[in-house]
Order: sequence, then C-alpha cells, then structure tokens
Amino acid sequence: MDQPSDVPAEVTTASVAPDDDDLLSALEVIEGQPLAARAAGYEALLDALAKRLESGPTDARP
Repeated sequence: MDQPSDVPAEVTTASVAPDDDDLLSALEVIEGQPLAARAAGYEALLDALAKRLESGPTDARP
C-alpha cells in the first residue's frame, strides 16, 4: 500500500500490525490521527490482519 504524503510516517503496516494484546492500542493510535491518516491507518491494519489470517493454519476444525 502506498501511503499518501499527508499521512504521518508512524501510520504504517508495521506500526499497526498488532499482536492480539495490542489491537486496542493500535486502534487508539489510529483514532487519534487526522481523517486522512485514520483512513490509511485502518487500511494498513486491515491488510496486516488479512495477512495474519491468510498465513494461519489451514486445518479445518471438526
């Protein structure tokens, strides 16, 4: 994802790819940003969570 020039550098996939315990903190950081940065932050968070989901186990549970 390319980051718009008005989005702060701290709103990146790396900074919003939280562990389970840090999800709320990541959301609080995103919510504290201006609107354009929030949109980019949520997009980065969505991408990071989707990658984690896709890389998870593929075994079907009974």
